[in-house]
Amino acid sequence: MKQPVRVTVTGAAGQICYSLLFRIASGEMLGNDQPVILNLLEITPALKVCEAVAMELNDCAFPLVKDIVVTDDPAVAFKDSQIGLMVGAKPRGPGMERKDLIADNGKIFSSLGKVINEVADKNIKICVVGNPANTNAFILAANAPSINQRNITALTRLDHNRALYQLAEKSGSDIAEIKKMIIWGNHSVTQVPDIAFATVAGDAAADKVDAAWAKDDFMPTVAKRGAAVIAARGSSSAASAANAVLDHMRDWCLGSESGDWVSMAVPSDGSYGVEKGLIYSYPVVCKDGDYEIVQGLEVSDFIKGKMDESEQELKEEREAVADLF
Repeated sequence: MKQPVRVTVTGAAGQICYSLLFRIASGEMLGNDQPVILNLLEITPALKVCEAVAMELNDCAFPLVKDIVVTDDPAVAFKDSQIGLMVGAKPRGPGMERKDLIADNGKIFSSLGKVINEVADKNIKICVVGNPANTNAFILAANAPSINQRNITALTRLDHNRALYQLAEKSGSDIAEIKKMIIWGNHSVTQVPDIAFATVAGDAAADKVDAAWAKDDFMPTVAKRGAAVIAARGSSSAASAANAVLDHMRDWCLGSESGDWVSMAVPSDGSYGVEKGLIYSYPVVCKDGDYEIVQGLEVSDFIKGKMDESEQELKEEREAVADLF
């Protein structure tokens, strides 16, 4: 049997994690032959609820779960951790913009970065979910210099999945038939959903839909889907966010589908002119526990302009929290 992988999940008593943890425990994230140790981190007032979640996990009798640790101490939660799912953060409510969250959540990720730097496995794979996710990941990375910086990522897979659904619905196709969807940039309304290279059953997606829909309907619908969910249910996306975390980590750890791309917000290496170090969403291919940014795409002037706007927003967010790193 494989050695257990230690998975730390923050905000473990919250709605996203209630959809996430049981699927991790069943093997959906790391495979049905990979044992796990679950370290569940919560703030002190939520510990009782978190303990109840652990009780339910135990009552499911998942064979892959070798231990569950419930704690309000980040140093305990991240000790020797190999995977970090950074879900816990102040949520966005109705009428709130992502920028409203930067100050409060930035402080959380600054302090967690320092702890991770000291106690976690140096090759820990981190997915930041709490918003503003890209900038929170940047803050965390800046406060964890001893950690493999390449492994500090943010979640744009939810946007990617939303884009797949919108294209499938419009083109009358099955989601499984769609390949090479792209989300560029920031997980915000400035993100750039791009179907220019996507295919539907092997044919160019751009030939399946009209250009006006792609520009004027598809892009804003995907970018503003999170706000639409909040308006409909009164709180942020939960089950769909959990599903996207699973997709993100499973592909990263086990490999993405051959011949396809997935969207991940990763530290920029300068590809496509984006400033190095910014946590920016790119199309990537995952293999052998690593990822590579897809290179050499000829991006249109319109898309490049939108990409630049998203990059500028990330720079502005970085400046707003400069005191945290």
